[in-house]
Amino acid sequence: MIPVAFDYVRPSTVEDAVAALSSAADEAKILAGGQSLLPVLRLRLAAPALLVDLGGLPGLTGVRLDGDALVIGAMTTHAEVASSPLVRQHAPLLAGAAGTVGDRQVRHRGTLGGSLAHADPAADLPAVAAALDAVYAVQGPGGRREIAAGDFSVDLFTTALSPDEVLVEVRLPSTGGWATHYEKFHRMAQAWAIVGVAVAVSRSGGTIGEARVALTNMGPVPHRARAVESALAGAPATAEAVAEACAGVAADTSAVDDLSASADYRRELARVLTTRAVCRALGV
Repeated sequence: MIPVAFDYVRPSTVEDAVAALSSAADEAKILAGGQSLLPVLRLRLAAPALLVDLGGLPGLTGVRLDGDALVIGAMTTHAEVASSPLVRQHAPLLAGAAGTVGDRQVRHRGTLGGSLAHADPAADLPAVAAALDAVYAVQGPGGRREIAAGDFSVDLFTTALSPDEVLVEVRLPSTGGWATHYEKFHRMAQAWAIVGVAVAVSRSGGTIGEARVALTNMGPVPHRARAVESALAGAPATAEAVAEACAGVAADTSAVDDLSASADYRRELARVLTTRAVCRALGV
């Protein structure tokens, strides 16, 4: 299908982008990599009056260290995230997950910020950001503010961003010494995950120190499995102990029935994948 008619602007600064969004009230959409937005426009599931293209804006791409935090520009592509030596060193979970997003073409066009702001519950990177305790810097008419990853996604395809705000960068505490793994199940290559699991664990000798676990597509927003994190902390780093700690991972999720899977199937899949992800991270 052909999208409905819309106006188009390509601002030269973030401030100009914010001004354009403000002028259109809630009738504007931000165009980042376009890998999620363009199909929605063509299906006429969205009909914005204005597209604000962030392509080429200075300062919204790249990876840098700021003290003990990793800072990634919102317009940095998945391919750049996956291949960045800094991301691989300080946030290996994100690097690994970014390398599994879509196909090669999508990874070279789609952006980290675009994926996070789109807030698709089946997307891989929002759950990874939640597991890594990411903080999002956003800019609006009143300046910059920060939003914790756990507070960013508020419902299906809905975030804490105001209509006149732009996600400009993502800040991640370094987890360079942690064992990490992203595990997902999908029916075919490049398909959305039926369930995904992001895991980061620290290890002290033969036991697990701290654990972070977040689930993809087990509800309208990424699910942080706090009970499993508590059960893993201090547990022996063995397959048996991991399986016991992960047994109830789906207990407080909001899995739904859809064309891809039943809620019961998703809950069982979450248990299997979480156990597998933690074991693979630990190498047990």
